[in-house]
Amino acid sequence: MRILLLGHGRMGQLVESLAPSYGASIAGIIDDRSGERAIADGDFGQVDVAIDFTLPDAVAKNLPQLAARKINVVIGTTGWQAQEAAMREMAAKAGIGVLAASNFSLGMNVFQLAVEEASRRFAKHAEFGAWIHESHHTMKKDAPSGTALTLKAGMASAGYARPIDVSSTRVGSIPGTHTVGFDGPSETIELTHTVRDRAVFARGALTAAAWLVGKQGWFSIRDLLKD
Repeated sequence: MRILLLGHGRMGQLVESLAPSYGASIAGIIDDRSGERAIADGDFGQVDVAIDFTLPDAVAKNLPQLAARKINVVIGTTGWQAQEAAMREMAAKAGIGVLAASNFSLGMNVFQLAVEEASRRFAKHAEFGAWIHESHHTMKKDAPSGTALTLKAGMASAGYARPIDVSSTRVGSIPGTHTVGFDGPSETIELTHTVRDRAVFARGALTAAAWLVGKQGWFSIRDLLKD
């Protein structure tokens, strides 16, 4: 598997270092010094899939160039979802595969399923309120996190129609902690997922990239977990 790596910050560097252990090599690296047409004009040889860990504004610039070159892409950047409808249409017209996720931890995505099941059951009991709190390092730009928003949307889709309070903390070097809580008259239930090492996101992205090779369509981690 030959990967075109978009973004060479902490996550991009982790993907690069872990790629050989997934039988992958880096066909090329695009960073903030590469220029806006670096994907379109670059000579990378064979590319099986791109992995995008850039910035929200860059995602919408990257996808048209990838689509033009028929390169599938795993998107790990968050904060661009307002443009998702247009990007889905573009990917469909080009016939490429896109796997986009707010969190590439496989454990987090199983955690999401557990949260939704709890929400489905608590939805029937009006005396239980719900909240989400997430903590990340000071360098994370978006707050609340894309993962927190995904958790909230999943809870709503599971039938929990009451307000869900969402709060965020940005401090130190926390890789990522998400807690979902339900509180009733005499008891509190908390479900927590804690990341110990940011490498979990790079590993998940590499697993997703291997799964996406040769596929067409718009996918999520849930599609991967079904296989």
